[in-house]
Amino acid sequence: MGTNSKIEWTEATWNPVAGCSIISPGCTNCYAMRMAKRLDAMGQRKYEGLTRQTGGRPKWNGKIRLDEASLNVPKSWKQGRMIFVNSMSDLFHEEVPLHFIQKVFQVMRECGHHTFQVLTKRSERLMELSSSLQWSSNIWMGVSVENVEFSYRIDDLRHCGAQTKFLSLEPLIGDVGSMNLKGINWAIAGGESGPGSRYMNPAWVRSIRDQCVASQVAFHFKQWGGVNKKKTGRLLDGRTWDELPIMAVA
Repeated sequence: MGTNSKIEWTEATWNPVAGCSIISPGCTNCYAMRMAKRLDAMGQRKYEGLTRQTGGRPKWNGKIRLDEASLNVPKSWKQGRMIFVNSMSDLFHEEVPLHFIQKVFQVMRECGHHTFQVLTKRSERLMELSSSLQWSSNIWMGVSVENVEFSYRIDDLRHCGAQTKFLSLEPLIGDVGSMNLKGINWAIAGGESGPGSRYMNPAWVRSIRDQCVASQVAFHFKQWGGVNKKKTGRLLDGRTWDELPIMAVA
């Protein structure tokens, strides 16, 4: 739980679920796996036993922990903020029951002064459960797309009930090709950072930016990434891109 997030496109994090499992190549170097291992070592029981060590690195072991005690945390934050939901898991993981997802949605609806950013790689389950969820305008829904192979997640997202829909094109490990951005309000792109980070071709980022500009979709460029992301920075062709889907919230 963080009230001041270092993630460039949000302000706080809220984790009513902990733990996950690897589902696609974008998960390979997930920072949350390293963080969960660290928090476990620090004695935080919420993250105890959620990773295994393989190849000298922590990996998710598929265990999921529902944290009922943290459900009402956003209600204690009186000042409205952008909140990234489940930075340490995936709300639409197959082991998170529908009734618990509905509880999370209820809290989000009751906290209309906040904007909640929900992000998933499990777009098929999102599409399956969407009609069983009560959406409000302060619940933004996004999918992660790391290369063209997973661009089908964009189509799944388009069919969910969220008013504001966004793409997290990070870690961008391949070209995403020509995207259908109909109904999409925001796109975030960024390279992988940290140990073992993979190369991001600048042409992939420029293609995303140009498609967003042409389709009038808000664009945010998070980082070039690499082992030292501070050194590589965030400038894209001499400009910082920090656009937000303001019009979609009205």
